[in-house]
Amino acid sequence: MKLYPLQCGKFKLDGGAMFGVVPKTLWQKTNPADENNLIELGTRSLLIEDGKKLVLIDCGLGDKQNEKFFGHYSLWGDDTLEKNLAKFGFVKDDITDVFLTHLHFDHCGGAIEWNKDRTGYEPAFKNAHYWSNEDHWKWATEPNAREKASFLPENILPIKESGQLQFLDLPKTGNYKFGTDLKMDVIFVDGHTEKQMLPVIKYQDKTIVFAADLIPTAGHIPQVYVMGYDTRPLLTMEEKAKFLQQCVDHEYLLFFEHDAHNELASVKMTDRGVKLDEIFTFNEVFGY
Repeated sequence: MKLYPLQCGKFKLDGGAMFGVVPKTLWQKTNPADENNLIELGTRSLLIEDGKKLVLIDCGLGDKQNEKFFGHYSLWGDDTLEKNLAKFGFVKDDITDVFLTHLHFDHCGGAIEWNKDRTGYEPAFKNAHYWSNEDHWKWATEPNAREKASFLPENILPIKESGQLQFLDLPKTGNYKFGTDLKMDVIFVDGHTEKQMLPVIKYQDKTIVFAADLIPTAGHIPQVYVMGYDTRPLLTMEEKAKFLQQCVDHEYLLFFEHDAHNELASVKMTDRGVKLDEIFTFNEVFGY
């Protein structure tokens, strides 16, 4: 098995929205804002090569929305999924599985693209199964008013129409093991959105957790640093407390999807709760 971090593109969001009720004087220490109160974010995916499997976890914003749409998110940098796949010798048609932590547009926008004639939508990964779960799919396709702007039909419905959609069975308790060939557990959390899925991957002598929107950046590690986008913020705090304790107990490394500058981090227990320990790059930990 080999893992590859892939930056799919970078954007900006309002810092206050990203940190909820936490005062700017605190969150700007880790996530400084520009003159418009926007903070720099990324859409970092994780590619897993394991035998004949090539599994992509999330796939960024994509590029099919119009200029007005992207104008709301202040895109910056020149990263694309295709560009960074190519760095490791892959193209989109090589992907066998696309694992979607959840269906907000910044996590699944790259799943669907315009066809060559730009007359309709088609899967961007033509040879892949797309993985979600039935509870979250229902939540996304029958959206509540709070999340409706994040669940875009053009990102979601063509996946099912293509016949490439697969659902993970929901566990009655505990974590879920994804597949039989790839040894990957899945943690389900509900505070941000219904049945968000966090992959847990054992790699070399480490365990990496794809933190998705439970802990989007290194600045979100403190338990009370919860996004204003979360549908159930008090539940997020409970889930974070349990999750962070697991990270301490099992020495997990956190993989940050939305941190534009930090890839991996460890955490430690302090007299004030679980805090950031060290920041790492993939190269520092795994030698590439």
